[in-house]
Amino acid sequence: MADIQLANLVKMESPQAVLDEAITVVARFSADTDPLAIRSAFDQTVSLYQGEWEHTKGCNTDYHDLKHVTDCFLAMARLFHGAVQTGISFSPRQVHQGLVAALLHDAGYLQNSEDGEGTGAKYTAYHVRRSMDFMQQHFAAFGLQENEIHASMAMIHCTDLNCELASVPFPDKTTEQIGKMLATADILAQMADRIYLEKLLFLFYELEEARVQSYRDELDLMHQTEDFFIHMADRFESQLSSSNRFMVHHFKARWKIDADLYQQAIDNQRTYLTTILKAVDDDPRDRLRRSRIVEAVKNKYA
Repeated sequence: MADIQLANLVKMESPQAVLDEAITVVARFSADTDPLAIRSAFDQTVSLYQGEWEHTKGCNTDYHDLKHVTDCFLAMARLFHGAVQTGISFSPRQVHQGLVAALLHDAGYLQNSEDGEGTGAKYTAYHVRRSMDFMQQHFAAFGLQENEIHASMAMIHCTDLNCELASVPFPDKTTEQIGKMLATADILAQMADRIYLEKLLFLFYELEEARVQSYRDELDLMHQTEDFFIHMADRFESQLSSSNRFMVHHFKARWKIDADLYQQAIDNQRTYLTTILKAVDDDPRDRLRRSRIVEAVKNKYA
C-alpha cells in the first residue's frame, strides 16, 4: 500500500463511489453527522449540475465541472477527518455546513435558464459571489438551517484566490478554520486530479471567455502554471494555516498510509509539467494523453 496512488483509492469518475467514500470517512470521526442529509445534499448537487433544476442550466464549463465539485467534496471530508485526528473538534452541524459549502463553492458558474449567452465561464471573475448568493437562496434544499447561512457563505468566500482572508467576516474561529480547509480542498482537488494538466487547456478557454487577459494562449497558461504551483504552496502556509497538513493524518488513519497522497500527486504533476515544457522540439500538448482531453479541446475550439 505504501506506493499506491491517490487516483487508485476511489473511482473518482463515479459520483456514487465518491459519496460512499465520503460517508464512510465522516462516520469515522463524526458519528452524529446525519449521513442521509449529506446524501440528500450531494444528490441535489448532482441533479443541479446535470440540469435538472427548473430555473438553472446544467454545468457547461469543462474545467469547473461536476467532477471537480465531487473531488473537492471528498477532499473536504478527508481534511475534516485528518483535522479531528490532530485533536480539533467540529460539531455535526459544522461538518454538514462545510460539506455543503464544498458542494456549492462553484455553483456561481451555473447559468440561469433564461441566460442564453455563452457559458458559465463568463462569470469567472465573480463566480464566488454568485456561489454565495446561490447558497443564500437555496440553503434549505441542501439541509442547511437559516442561522447557518452566514457561516456557510463565509466558508465559500475563502475559495476566492483574490480574497484577503483577514477581511472575511467569520462568525467564529471554527468557521474560519473550516473556511481555510475548504479553500485548501478546492486547490488540492484541482491540482491532484490525474487529468489536471490536460484540463488546463479547458481552463484557458474558460478564462478567455471571461476576458481574463493573463495568458496569450494554451501554452502560455501551461508555462505560468509552473509558478502557480509555487504560489499555491505559499498560499497554504501564509493564508490557509497549512490546513493541507491534515491529509497525512487522514491517510494514515483510513488507509494505513503514512503519506500525503494529494501532495505526492501534485509533485508528480509539477515534475511532469516541467519535463514536457523543457522539450523544445515537441509540442507539450502532444505529451498529454489522458482521457483524450487534448483531442476534445482541438475539436471544440478548432
